[in-house]
Amino acid sequence: MRRNDLDWLRVLVFALLIFYHVGMFFVPWGFHIKNNIIYDWLRYPMVFLNQWRLPILFVISGMGTYYALQKRTGLQFAFERIKRLLIPLIFGMLFIVPPQVYLEKLNKKLLIGSYLDFWPFDAFIGVFPEGNLSWHHLWFLPYLIIFSLVLIPIFLYLKKHKNNSFNSWLDRLVKKPLGLYMFIVPLYLTETFVEPFFPVTHALIGDWFTIVDCMLFFFFGFLLIGVKDSFWPTVQNYRKSFLITGVISFTVLIFITQRYPDSTIRHFTEAFVKVVNLWSWILALFGFASKHLNKESKILSYSNQAVYPFYILHQTVMITIGYYLIDLDWSIGLKAPIMIIGTFFVSWFIYEFLIRKSKYIRPLFGLKKIV
Repeated sequence: MRRNDLDWLRVLVFALLIFYHVGMFFVPWGFHIKNNIIYDWLRYPMVFLNQWRLPILFVISGMGTYYALQKRTGLQFAFERIKRLLIPLIFGMLFIVPPQVYLEKLNKKLLIGSYLDFWPFDAFIGVFPEGNLSWHHLWFLPYLIIFSLVLIPIFLYLKKHKNNSFNSWLDRLVKKPLGLYMFIVPLYLTETFVEPFFPVTHALIGDWFTIVDCMLFFFFGFLLIGVKDSFWPTVQNYRKSFLITGVISFTVLIFITQRYPDSTIRHFTEAFVKVVNLWSWILALFGFASKHLNKESKILSYSNQAVYPFYILHQTVMITIGYYLIDLDWSIGLKAPIMIIGTFFVSWFIYEFLIRKSKYIRPLFGLKKIV
């Protein structure tokens, strides 16, 4: 049975990407282009979003994988994943991402000339940042392809042996709220012993922390939906407890990072609080969504189709708008709404009038052909 709350969460979390990436334009972290004025206070809401927005997407993707495998063989699933993920990735790297690279390097005075001078002649020479070929915000897709294909044997085994001893143990575990926190053990080990040695790059090659960490969340999603009859009642009944734990642990996390300098003790402590924090927010979000969002609507039906093209398009649209706002003497209160609203409506216009009804363009954005 399809869970509408998962669809709502997927749509809402992807929608947050527009707000998050607009925030990157103003926050004091590295990004492709930056505003002429940086706002230090913005880092706190950005840290809050950053802690759980990607992990919950991988968990939801793992849950979706469980449903997809129920009516497909391993080979059919692999082909479907490649078609829905690899084709949009290649198309995006050829046509969607190059304008971002062009505007970034134009802004940094690393090239001159028009876009037609850049694409296609220089757009695919070398690998970004030294060169120009990149997947930028589409990094989510190659990682998801790898996770989906690598884990197929394990998924097929669990599908065939639904009543194995591991699933029985897992079913008993998730009936208790504290049992759900057992999932933070591998997350903590990864955060403690892998993250310090492999900084996040999203380049796939050598990006071992991101690979291990995100694959764990993806695998957790598959496991949790396999014991859904126990999992959903637990997160719904204890959603307020998970929310309170998230608020407290996030407060402690900010205190630790602001109060204590880097050290081995801080690293071990911070890693523990971090995984408790992000897992609590994920459980709380699932709980509140289960309680309030597990219902059909025409808006959800439309949005669920639109969200993938929006994800592919949004950053290019946003950076294009932001590029022309960089040096204007306007406040964040004016620039940010222009970028958010402009990104949404331009992305929607492209989706509604160029993508949604075209049987040839739809597959390029991961959508099924219109029959």
